[in-house]
Amino acid sequence: MRAAVSALFFMNGMIVGGWAPQVPELAARHGLSESDMGLVILALGFGSILIMPLSGALIARIGSRPVLRVTCLACSAALLPVVLAPHVTALAVIMFIFGGIIGSMDIAMNANAVVVERRLGRAIMSSCHGFWSLGGLLGASIGGWLIDLAGSVEQAMVVTAAGFLVALASLRHISPDLPIAADAKPKFRLTLNPMPYVLGLVALFSMVPEGAILDWGALYLRQDLGADVATSGLAFGAVAATMAVMRFAGDAVRQRFGAVTTVRFSTVIAAAGLIMAAGAESPFWAIAGFALSGIGIANLVPVALSAAGNVPGLPPGVGISIATSMGYAGILMGPAVIGFVAEYNSFTVAFYGLSCLFGVVLLLSSITRHADIGGEAVLSTS
Repeated sequence: MRAAVSALFFMNGMIVGGWAPQVPELAARHGLSESDMGLVILALGFGSILIMPLSGALIARIGSRPVLRVTCLACSAALLPVVLAPHVTALAVIMFIFGGIIGSMDIAMNANAVVVERRLGRAIMSSCHGFWSLGGLLGASIGGWLIDLAGSVEQAMVVTAAGFLVALASLRHISPDLPIAADAKPKFRLTLNPMPYVLGLVALFSMVPEGAILDWGALYLRQDLGADVATSGLAFGAVAATMAVMRFAGDAVRQRFGAVTTVRFSTVIAAAGLIMAAGAESPFWAIAGFALSGIGIANLVPVALSAAGNVPGLPPGVGISIATSMGYAGILMGPAVIGFVAEYNSFTVAFYGLSCLFGVVLLLSSITRHADIGGEAVLSTS
């Protein structure tokens, strides 16, 4: 059960990582400017945000396992149609669907990981997201090399085949859902308590930079710093690598130093990394800056969501749902705004601006003290 859900986290990360080095290729093939490409990426964000609630409602009705079975197979084949899109209109439509599939699988695999945690009686969520980061590292780093070696379509075919094999191997071993009586299901209600919304801002401002590096890091290296195709894929790969290491270590770090201290040091490191990447004069230093930023970004969202699930007087599901929705909107919608900034100014200005978001997280860090009440993160997102 644990191996299956971990493998699916890895596969989802690999598909997303495989998308990263395709961004400059798609922009060049369709003659898109940064703002035009930002609109295409915005279609991905809208697809996720609009379809994710439907997936969540379906999971509540029939459970996570059947939804995860369908979405993992769909996710494995999601990248190839993006690459094969014949024109910009088709690309935007396909990106909408791509975002919906990625987002739906994200919800289903997180929900199933919670089921596995309850069956095993111990936390596994941080390690699951560590496997997602490993998948992102593999997809991004090898993806650029494959595009350079064989071409963008061939890279998408390799990613699709690998994703399908992982999905196929995992299908039979996905954990069945725990039975829940119909009258035991809590009704979801929004709250007027400001704390989960403030924690949602922490998640939002932590995830926007991650999404920006994913969607724009490769183009920044190619366009502004003269990197080749293989090297440009290392932008997100570097972030995925350092995030993977820190996510596997995240529970121990927070237990040792506490949530507030962990967040404060993490924001300083994340901001320093982005400033380093923005001011880089070579691809090497930009990649090093992105890697440093990943060390800081890695555990900001898990701590924020754990705190949201432990707000006094508030049901855990309500706080987590609010914070997760706000954070996920950031990683999906934020990069589209970055595209407009980059076109009318530069990626350097955009990344400098993103570092300021971590300053806001630093100012709000004291509210993450609630994460120490529950001890461990209840839910996290990729």
